[in-house]
Amino acid sequence: MEEKLSSVAKTFTPSPIQELSHLAQRCNAINLAEGFPDFPAPSHIKNAAVSAINSDFNQYRHVQGICDHLAKIVKNMHGLDVNPLTDIAICCGQTEAFAAAVFAIIDRGDEVVLFDPSYETYEGCIAMAGGVPVFVALDPPHWTLDPNKLMKSITGRTKAIVLNSPQNPTGKVFTKDELEIIAGICRTRDCLAITDEVYEHITFDNEKHISLASFPGMQERTIITSSLSKTFSVTVLVTGAGWRVGWAIAPAFITSAIRNIHVKITDSAPAPFQEAALTALRSPPEYFESLRRDYEAKRDYIVKLLAGVGFKIQFKPQGSFFLFAEIPENCPLSDLEYVKELIQQAGVVAVPGRGFFHTNLSLKKSSEVDHSYQKRYIRFAFCKSNATLAAAAQKLLHSKGLKLHSIHKRDA
Repeated sequence: MEEKLSSVAKTFTPSPIQELSHLAQRCNAINLAEGFPDFPAPSHIKNAAVSAINSDFNQYRHVQGICDHLAKIVKNMHGLDVNPLTDIAICCGQTEAFAAAVFAIIDRGDEVVLFDPSYETYEGCIAMAGGVPVFVALDPPHWTLDPNKLMKSITGRTKAIVLNSPQNPTGKVFTKDELEIIAGICRTRDCLAITDEVYEHITFDNEKHISLASFPGMQERTIITSSLSKTFSVTVLVTGAGWRVGWAIAPAFITSAIRNIHVKITDSAPAPFQEAALTALRSPPEYFESLRRDYEAKRDYIVKLLAGVGFKIQFKPQGSFFLFAEIPENCPLSDLEYVKELIQQAGVVAVPGRGFFHTNLSLKKSSEVDHSYQKRYIRFAFCKSNATLAAAAQKLLHSKGLKLHSIHKRDA
């Protein structure tokens, strides 16, 4: 009966992360794979959600106060004038906001440019809309943008460019010069941009998040998507489902389309969590600075740890809560094989990097492009408690079963 499935559905397969998660559970491994915190969300936000539930805010609901406050935030952060009544759509998390944005602007055959490596959800949403993903490879190890590669990817069918900064999985924060290049192409080639800015408050080493919409001529052609989850540690609750409050900010005609699509798919973001979201967004500046400082310390800890057990760390994350670590050159294992070794022998699970890379990286023939580096990276999530990170360090450094250095030297 599989022939009854749509052609798009047939292209989707279970994530290798799921398979590895099952293996990790059997081995009782420490989870540094999935990007959700294992420490509590802030008490004042949880209390706000409980209060909303007890006040019977449990039906379909639109909390306009979220839009009003978001308008103030983007004005303060990026200098953007946004009408909270027409330019903001509340969705069920950033994932739905992104999907609705794609469905709102992409027709069958439209090309959408993405920067590789990239978060896998983007490609799936574009495919479901009938669009064609076109990947532009960022150059390792610092994941720099080659303007010539980007220019060559643009055709008469290009409808939009997707930008995630700070980026998952690399932790890259696109520079102002790189953003200007992207903005310039959008303006001259009349392209739209969809941005994923969920890590906007998690940047390190005095890096500052700059929204693409803040560049001249870009507010009218940019759809900003973001959410509550990464900044306020509410990606996952004990129920297994996150709070799912996100938003899209765009010109009114696009936001109207996104809102209409959202209503057809999910109707409403969870009402009590919208109320809690408003409390979260009103958090004082000290909260955001503390968040950044805590994650920077965790970043430094895991960089030192992984470098100490043999990983090549040529690029320290500038933002987000992921580290994309390179397997040493003299190690014969692929990323997938290495992760299985980590789980079975060290009791630590991470994500093979290959799932973030794609084959059609440029307009060149595949034989002319060296793709070998795509199987040399592993993503570690450091959005974990200090106790969890310390336990992972203990396992990596002192596990009797793991022979990291012998693995590295096997072919040396």
